[in-house]
Amino acid sequence: MSEEQPDDVYSHGHHESVVRAHASRTAENSAAFVVPYLTPGATVLDVGCGPGSITCDFAGLVAPGRVTGLDRSPEVVAQAAALAVERGMQNVGFAAGNIYSLDFEDDSFDVVHAHQVLQHLTDPVAALRQMRRVARAGGVVAVRDADFHGMSWYPALPELDEWMELYQRIARRNGAEPDAGRRLVSWAQAAGFTDVAPSSSNWLYATGQQRRWQARVWGERVLHSAFADQALEYGFANAADLARISAGWHRWGSTDDGWFLIPNGEVLARG
Repeated sequence: MSEEQPDDVYSHGHHESVVRAHASRTAENSAAFVVPYLTPGATVLDVGCGPGSITCDFAGLVAPGRVTGLDRSPEVVAQAAALAVERGMQNVGFAAGNIYSLDFEDDSFDVVHAHQVLQHLTDPVAALRQMRRVARAGGVVAVRDADFHGMSWYPALPELDEWMELYQRIARRNGAEPDAGRRLVSWAQAAGFTDVAPSSSNWLYATGQQRRWQARVWGERVLHSAFADQALEYGFANAADLARISAGWHRWGSTDDGWFLIPNGEVLARG
């Protein structure tokens, strides 16, 4: 592997609205496909762990096994470490690191996991090769990513169509792949995995509370996160456009019959 590593641009950034959304993720609602492999005593690497909510759940499932959470943002790593202290998790640790150059020996972990990570990378196959390297023989590499063009919603609002088009343009301008879910099998095969088991699962926002939560999260992100900064910097939108899209999200969130479905591709891969 070349010493020169991709300089990826994270389309979401780490605004509070983004981190808050990520902190709502749990092993149950975001990683059920890998839970059967999280047996007591197993060692786990969670790459791109974010604020650590899934990682800490993993630690509870594999205790006394050890879990390591890795993220490229030291600020987010600090939040994850604080969560572990708050939850009294003794068998989990967090560090800043680079998915393209994992600082672990070959064959180090029983489970190597990445949730909503590959979609943001310019070279997801290289990342998967690194994950494969540090997974033990007989271990599993587990990845899950959303598929943006697979998302569906009701009612049909032009502002959400604008949001989707804008998100696609920003992500692709960053060299990323927002429709990652449908590509996971292909990427895993390209990375050298010979045993690839695909699956899929959804996030659904269709109750009043869920709609309001999703609308609040994206209504803020459209205006204040790296998504907004990049939209303006790249000349893809102006402030009025972003305000209109944000208002559209809140309009969707105030409906009594709204529906927003996010499909996720998943693979369990072995070398």
